[in-house]
Amino acid sequence: MSFASIPLTGSKPEQYAQLLAQAEAILDGETDRIANAANLSALVYHALPDLNWVGFYFYDGTELVVGPFQGLPACVRIPLDKGVCGAAARTRTTQRVADVHAFPGHIACDSASRSELVVPLADADALIGVFDLDSPVPDRFDVEDQAGMEAIAAAFLRSLRPA
Repeated sequence: MSFASIPLTGSKPEQYAQLLAQAEAILDGETDRIANAANLSALVYHALPDLNWVGFYFYDGTELVVGPFQGLPACVRIPLDKGVCGAAARTRTTQRVADVHAFPGHIACDSASRSELVVPLADADALIGVFDLDSPVPDRFDVEDQAGMEAIAAAFLRSLRPA
């Protein structure tokens, strides 16, 4: 399948609806989590402005391990008691952080990152991992970004279930 990103237009909610439609088209019929995580990382990284890292960390039963991503090389392993990703995984709640330097226990994988949005990936009670977005812009992410990324994360989780 060939895929070309379509520029996003309209209001922010309209843009996220378009991005979700593109994500669902990429995920359609594919259940491999690595393939889907790789394509979603690339889609989001190239579709949205002011991002310096987009990717997945997968839970190995003990800690989070880096998966497919776009951006500079990343921290390979993140304990659940460290950083924004660890907090999202541990609490199973989305973490939207305006200033990562003010976040207790922040892990600076890329010193250019100033704000972060991390969506936990859980199926029922089973932790699968997290979907992580970093920006060099302070307070880059708002409630509309959070809702948009939560919708894309939900589409990713649905893609892992065989039809």
